[in-house]
Formats: sequence, C-alpha cells, structure tokens
Amino acid sequence: MAYKISDECTMCGACASECPVDAISEGDDKYVIDADTCTDCGACAEVCPMEAIAQG
Repeated sequence: MAYKISDECTMCGACASECPVDAISEGDDKYVIDADTCTDCGACAEVCPMEAIAQG
C-alpha cells in the first residue's frame, strides 16, 4: 500500500529529495505521491518534519 501525504504538508521538499524512485512531486497545495511508483520504503515518512506522511 502506497504512502500518502496529508494536508499537514508544508511543501518543504524533504520527502521528495529522499524518495529513491522519484514518486513524489509538487502538487497544488502539497506534495503528492504516485501510488503506482511508490515502493512503500517509508523513507519519505522518516524525514517529514510535519509527520504528514503515512501508509495509506
């Protein structure tokens, strides 16, 4: 199950630079994760300062 980014996202970019498969991109008001590309590694959730990323 792919990770998801909640509305708590402040668009700091920490998650995008950490993703080993480039599944995270900038959305309109928060970053978004491409569920088809996400490998469920959890690297993004570990670095998110807002704890806005969870398995979803």
